[in-house]
Amino acid sequence: MHLEEMKKQIENLVITKGFYNKPEDIPKKLLFAFIELGEASDAWKKGLPQEKIAEELIDVIFYVLDASRLACPDMNLDVVFRNKLEKNLGRTFQYGEGHRGKQV
Repeated sequence: MHLEEMKKQIENLVITKGFYNKPEDIPKKLLFAFIELGEASDAWKKGLPQEKIAEELIDVIFYVLDASRLACPDMNLDVVFRNKLEKNLGRTFQYGEGHRGKQV
């Protein structure tokens, strides 16, 4: 399934369940994504099963995709993802282990 397909599935879920569905709800959705990320981190720190950690990470993706459909409805996330990946692949080492090994 592609990001655009997932976005449509999330929209269907939101409408079916009566969740927040207005542009002014975007900050809430992003906050909820952040909370779910914390829950994923907590599950990992507690040594919970991978399935639980993965579920929390999927919740993050759900909220981000939901926010994206309201914040930038005219953008195709599959295209944006590919463009951003190519951009990042073309960058020099700035962070992480690759950056630490370089002399400044």
